[in-house]
Amino acid sequence: MLSVELHAHSSLSHDGRDPVELLLEQASAVGLDALAVTDHDELDASLEAADLAPEYGLIGIPGMEVSSAAGHVIGLGIQEVVPAGLSFRETLDRIRDQGGIAVVPHPFQESRHGVLAEISKDTLSEADAIEVYNSRLLTGRSNRQAERFARRRRLPMTAGSDAHIAEMVGQAVTEVDADERSVDGILDAVADGRTTVVGKRTPWRISFRQAAGGAKRRVVSRIGDIWD
Repeated sequence: MLSVELHAHSSLSHDGRDPVELLLEQASAVGLDALAVTDHDELDASLEAADLAPEYGLIGIPGMEVSSAAGHVIGLGIQEVVPAGLSFRETLDRIRDQGGIAVVPHPFQESRHGVLAEISKDTLSEADAIEVYNSRLLTGRSNRQAERFARRRRLPMTAGSDAHIAEMVGQAVTEVDADERSVDGILDAVADGRTTVVGKRTPWRISFRQAAGGAKRRVVSRIGDIWD
């Protein structure tokens, strides 16, 4: 079994804070086997992390969190940016065309761009996997909804810390029964549903700090755009 973080953000995300080196250090320190950096509509940091991962004893999984027209979709195992704003199905197609898999994070959380607010449950079932435990939760209700949905539809399940600061990498992980210790081995196992979800809640004070930091960075970025 491999312990894998499938949902984390670097400073390349508009609401992320830390460079990939700190994320990799944390992943190694907490005993993970693999890390996917999944920035919002950006891929460069994830590709860098994938290249650096072996230096930390890790498998680096390239990926990104795509802002589809229906909400967020994580593409894992891709090498090229999937454009934002495409339909849900087109986003899945673009990910799969690269040999990747499509995971829907926090699908029942409309406030965080979960896709279920915009598409039917039948359409959601077309994803390769559903994130059923996201550690950035308040009540856990949305996670429970996601898990019930995945179990009823017999869809593969994943977990993710959704870390926006390095300290939170590994808060929620996917235990993967992979045939081999590689990116392909991990993604094949996820798509086959050979996973176990393990997670704990991100402390509220850190969730609020992450949110506040993200809001501040967005304001600074907008001011910079104005001055440019």
